[in-house]
Amino acid sequence: MRVLLLRPVPANERFGLGPFFRVEPLGMEYIAAALDSCGHRATLVDLRFGRSLKYYISRVRPGLVGIAAMHALETDEVRALAAQVRRLAPGVPVVIGGHTAAAYPGPFLSADVSAVVLDDGERVMPQICDALERGCPLASVPGLALRGPDGEETRTGTDGYVLDDVPLPARHHVSPWRRQYACLAHRPVWLIETARGCPFRCSFCSIWQLHGRTVRERSVDSVVADFETVGDHVFVADDLFWHHPSRSMALAAELVRRGVRKQWILVQSRVDLVAHQPELLEAWRPVAREFDIFFGLEAATDEGLRELSKDATVVESAAGIDVARRHGYGVTGNFVIDPAWREADFGRLWAFVEKHKLFQAGFTILTPLPGTSYFEQMRPVLRTHRWSDFDMHHALWEPALGAERFFELYCETWRRSILNLGGRKSVWQWLRETDFRNAPFLLRALLRSQRMMNPSHYLREHAIPSYRPDLETRHTSTLRS
Repeated sequence: MRVLLLRPVPANERFGLGPFFRVEPLGMEYIAAALDSCGHRATLVDLRFGRSLKYYISRVRPGLVGIAAMHALETDEVRALAAQVRRLAPGVPVVIGGHTAAAYPGPFLSADVSAVVLDDGERVMPQICDALERGCPLASVPGLALRGPDGEETRTGTDGYVLDDVPLPARHHVSPWRRQYACLAHRPVWLIETARGCPFRCSFCSIWQLHGRTVRERSVDSVVADFETVGDHVFVADDLFWHHPSRSMALAAELVRRGVRKQWILVQSRVDLVAHQPELLEAWRPVAREFDIFFGLEAATDEGLRELSKDATVVESAAGIDVARRHGYGVTGNFVIDPAWREADFGRLWAFVEKHKLFQAGFTILTPLPGTSYFEQMRPVLRTHRWSDFDMHHALWEPALGAERFFELYCETWRRSILNLGGRKSVWQWLRETDFRNAPFLLRALLRSQRMMNPSHYLREHAIPSYRPDLETRHTSTLRS
């Protein structure tokens, strides 16, 4: 079967760090590899950089179309793309998958969509192809959400799945756009996944609720083979790197033994894990000349960490930052800003940032993501019903300080970061630290980021009234445990 896999174009990147991150659609590369290994013919298209949808529908003539829905803020773009596919290829089944679709499938179950994939796409998509070729209903395929005749959502059962059951990602599908994939000043960047899931229970996060607090790992041999095939700039997409210490040590040892050494690696981890396992950082440091860690720091006080169910302390935050820096790692992080904050809360955050020199950090507004218990809890007070507002840079309910003062302080927080070209770090300093070939990309991203320091941009959007019935109506779907 000919399968067309589509990575949509996100429309809302007015705020946040999205312009700095253009990563390859790794999940769809794994799906393409799974389809190819089963005898199907996959074509993967990154519409952010490719030609028109009409061109690919005409060229591929697919028997099945799959669309990635990775972030809640892309919901409307995904639905519009599904409707466009339906107009161009009326009889072709359209399937939507990806993180936000699996976590909260209801909004995607329109008349244009045949099914939403709830489980790993690498396992489900080949089974969908097999069912369609046999003339079997999609209800016979496990791991799907379907729209019933009355519009209600129904779900099929689920199967177990081992990540190593699928070959390495079929990266050749995105080779025409490889130079477009970047993280900050690093380009081109390759994305690698060594494990999937997270056991922690941060209230704002949908990952652990989707995966039931489990973590599945790829084998050491599989991960090392992937590292050997990619380029010099690597972003490891694991939700929690170094989670399994003994496996992490074995993986580092094998990479070193085989002489794998990259120019730059970025991983995501927790400060408490790093604080208590410094030997992991010592073992991994030889694998890259430059090595950065992104920490979900979240809060500058123990009370704030408890409210977010972070299961860590500010003492551990400080210790983890210190361990990382002592071992030669760059430290980046993110803090969550609650609309309930008063001025003193912003002051405590600024003091913490200054004390620990966390100027290379991001600041996101507390957002109840679809698919979390927190979303269901906060639904009655949501003041906005545009999916594009779920970008973690819109206040989804009225701030305690009032919108004007809240956004003044929020923008002041960003002005204390290195993104402030008029303060902490000039544009010339940024450009001196990057390859001249990447300078145009970095400059465009930096200039766009300056709006995050101007309250008027936030206030203008905050004042827009909107209504979305698919958010007002409680869906019958339940969270997977």
